[in-house]
Amino acid sequence: MHTSLAVQLAQLELGHLAIDRSERPATTGLPDSEAVEQTLAAIWSDLLALFPDTAIEDDAEEIAWGLVNLFHRAAAKRGAQVDRATDEIRCLLASADGSEVHSSELEQQIARAQAAEAAMIGLEAMREAAARLYLSETGSSWRPATGSRPSHSATLTSAVVEGRDYLRARSESRRRAAIPEGTPVLFAGGRLSFASADDAKALADSIWQTLDKVREHVADMVLVHGGDSRGLDRIAAAWAERRKVAQVAFGLDRRLGSRAGFRRNEQMLSLKPRCLVAYSGNGVLERLVIQAKEKGVHVVDRRGPLGTNPKFAARQVARG
Repeated sequence: MHTSLAVQLAQLELGHLAIDRSERPATTGLPDSEAVEQTLAAIWSDLLALFPDTAIEDDAEEIAWGLVNLFHRAAAKRGAQVDRATDEIRCLLASADGSEVHSSELEQQIARAQAAEAAMIGLEAMREAAARLYLSETGSSWRPATGSRPSHSATLTSAVVEGRDYLRARSESRRRAAIPEGTPVLFAGGRLSFASADDAKALADSIWQTLDKVREHVADMVLVHGGDSRGLDRIAAAWAERRKVAQVAFGLDRRLGSRAGFRRNEQMLSLKPRCLVAYSGNGVLERLVIQAKEKGVHVVDRRGPLGTNPKFAARQVARG
């Protein structure tokens, strides 16, 4: 009995990220996107309908976040499998001897990598479908607890069969997932408290209206922000998801301590953004505004009360 259990656990490959070595043919087919949307919507609706007017009502948002995270974690594991297979392809290319056996193993490794990549993209698509449901339910853009939320191109590298072409295609896919094509627009805002719900709504409306106006001038904008789920970044991220605008979140590297915020400023400015949309925040944010102006980046300044232009607010006060 113990032996049988050990065999079953071994077959599960818990925590192991190796590409499946079985003889099962690799496939890059994915579930129908419309079926995915309908199935997830039905599951989501039925599950969350259980929460209202119960003792676990306050846990609904956390459970909803966890549902999206299931697909995110599964996609990340598949991504790790692709990375491992890519490393093996690189090693095979380095040791190429021209033999038929070597060529066959290279082709098999590419097929495994492509199948894992297809699974990763399929799981990312399911995560995005679930994230849209989360946005509709909570009004907030879904963000992972750590790391980023990449979305790889739906165009797989399965069309290529030669090792070096695969490596080049994979490298380009990863680059596009990390930094989408388009014109970077930075958004910065801190964690604020409000005297009333009306004040909070006024500021949120200001963010949406301001970003809408920026988008009128930068049609291919990519929104770049700090990914703070408890600050104004959360509102900007929700706007981007609703408007289907690509976004990149630069999290803090906690290992840098007090230097982390300034390092993030440097990283965001290195993208050479078209402009910076700045709302109220801490000293790190103020430093970002100064550095942006020094680099010739246009600053859309909304650091006044409730997201107003501070110069306009000062004139209003002067007029009494």
